[in-house]
Amino acid sequence: MAEAFEVKASARFIPISAQKARLVVNVVRGMDATEAMVTLRYMPQKAAKIVHDLVKSALANADENFGLEADELIISRIFVDEGPRHRKAPYGGRFAGRGRFRAIMRRSSHITVVLAERDVVEYGDF
Repeated sequence: MAEAFEVKASARFIPISAQKARLVVNVVRGMDATEAMVTLRYMPQKAAKIVHDLVKSALANADENFGLEADELIISRIFVDEGPRHRKAPYGGRFAGRGRFRAIMRRSSHITVVLAERDVVEYGDF
């Protein structure tokens, strides 16, 4: 079996919660890169455009750095990690029970895409 390339692209500090981004990411995991781009283009979620641009960036990295074709690549790994939270206090918040005050949490996330070549099978003498 031939050695497979892996191409990576990541976007950090994206202003969307990791839970919402994971809903989009789970749909395209394991798909062909070009098929995933078409799927992401017509999804209504905000995270779909961000992931679409990230897959597009990974395809550009594969073409420029390694000379790989987009038709030969699949999304081998794609994951979303939590980024830092911004607490909007002391002026932005909500009143809570028992006379308390809760800050509004602005969540962010880090998204990483790893593209790999489809399994290349070498046919030799049998």
